[in-house]
Amino acid sequence: MSERTLVVWCPDWPATAASFSAGVPAAVVAANRVVALTPAARAEGVVTGLRRREAQGRCPTLQVVAADPGRDARVFEPVVAAVEAFSPGVEISRPGLIGLATRGPSRYFGGDEELARQVAVAVDTVLGKLAAGAGGCRVGVADGRFAAGLAARVAGGGGPAGGGGPAGGAGRPVSVRVVEPGESRAFLAPLPVTALPDPDLADLLVRLGLPCLGDLAALPAPAVLARFGTAGALAHRLASGLDPCPISGRVPPPDLTVTASFDPPADRVETAAFVARSLAAELHDRLGERGLSCTRVAVEAETEHGERLQRLWRHDGILTAAAIAERVRWQLDGWFAGGGTTADLTLLRLIPDEVGPANGRQLGFWGGGAEDGGVARALARVQGILGPEAVATARIGGGRNPGDMVRLVPWGDVPDDGDGKAGAGAGAGGIVGGVGPAGVAGRPAGAARPAAGSAGPAGPWPGRLLGPAPAVVFVPPQPAAVRDADGAEPEVSGRGVLSAPPSAVRVGEGPWCPVEAWAGPWPVEERWWDGGRRRARLQVVAQGSAYLLARERGRWWVEAVYD
Repeated sequence: MSERTLVVWCPDWPATAASFSAGVPAAVVAANRVVALTPAARAEGVVTGLRRREAQGRCPTLQVVAADPGRDARVFEPVVAAVEAFSPGVEISRPGLIGLATRGPSRYFGGDEELARQVAVAVDTVLGKLAAGAGGCRVGVADGRFAAGLAARVAGGGGPAGGGGPAGGAGRPVSVRVVEPGESRAFLAPLPVTALPDPDLADLLVRLGLPCLGDLAALPAPAVLARFGTAGALAHRLASGLDPCPISGRVPPPDLTVTASFDPPADRVETAAFVARSLAAELHDRLGERGLSCTRVAVEAETEHGERLQRLWRHDGILTAAAIAERVRWQLDGWFAGGGTTADLTLLRLIPDEVGPANGRQLGFWGGGAEDGGVARALARVQGILGPEAVATARIGGGRNPGDMVRLVPWGDVPDDGDGKAGAGAGAGGIVGGVGPAGVAGRPAGAARPAAGSAGPAGPWPGRLLGPAPAVVFVPPQPAAVRDADGAEPEVSGRGVLSAPPSAVRVGEGPWCPVEAWAGPWPVEERWWDGGRRRARLQVVAQGSAYLLARERGRWWVEAVYD
């Protein structure tokens, strides 16, 4: 029998964390795909998984920002604190999804349904303060985390039957779904197998004629294990309404706990996060020596004022050293920025709260691990010996030119707003940053010019080149030649108007290539009060390659090439 669990789910949390209200069409993008959006954007036909250009094509007024897991975790801290008021054992799966065991709290508040209603009201109150008009949370209660999470997703307005509940923090009915004890398997049966955490396995099951979780649960467990391996056995347990792993009485050995003291106390997230990476690597190594893996870790901290803070973080798979360090940083950022602490940190401790046998890892096709953390641990050790600045990685930052937007930051650190998060502004930046093929006058149909004051990292960058970033940046720029249909070289006027559409382009001493599409020009004037630079940029596509051209000092140059 699985433990009764309550799960709180905040839909499209990254969009809420970015301070977008429900009535503003906006989307959060990671790897050039939409990962979260507002209800207004969804009403315009935008869905998760769309490429950014396609999303902007469906909604030209769409505001786009880059994904930032650190921001999501930092803003989520008040929500965690609100749920923690009902029970101290709050478990964070990711920003926007948390759970807790209901055995004790349900008895105190008068049952699962009343507990769920009060939790929903408390969370909705916090969400209403975070973003005006933000969508409310959904709360589900069932046997086990998986069933409770799906109950939260299908919650429709307040109770098991989907009826209206009490008003939440923004005056709207809360969304609660309570699955009665022992009914989780029946509740899961009609739901699609795409709800499983393994998309590849779910796709295979659909093709094999098993579209619903009930179809999978009806199969014999030994047969599923023999056909699909450990991944299939896990999916079968979830579809049957059971916990991912059988309950065991194993208690993590006390010597697995890793601790670090700060002298002087740490007053910045970066200082504590650097130490946390070393602790995460040490914890991972100790687990590996005993053949164990960790699925839930407790992050503890103590301050100069004697405060003791703790949070539980869960991972659906196995917590690697990098995953542990990432979650510790999120939590530290939430404590520092969210007011969870009133003094500097004096101690940081990582405790493996839930461990199990390490069943090995899937090897890649050419050998090696599918998710090898050896490189990460080696880099962390180098930083520990030579200092954090000894190992750096490139990040996209603020600037008007592709070359200026590259920042070298210490490996493992997250650059702050002034030093290089990859921001994606609203609107399209041309052929590569736009929404489709060339339209009127060669400009992408439905695309907009970059806003004169587009906001980006470190504040507004008028004339900033919007994403995606080019693949190759030439330092210094390479000479180029452009000609129109009459064979003359196009000029750019002082008002940023091209004298004639480009017809052919030549890079360096290469051959002339016909222009298939183009966008621009976009004039840029820097430090005009000090005799700075004045140039105009143009994006062109020629023979399948996309170039960023610039007109400066009476000549054409190639600044970058897009992949």
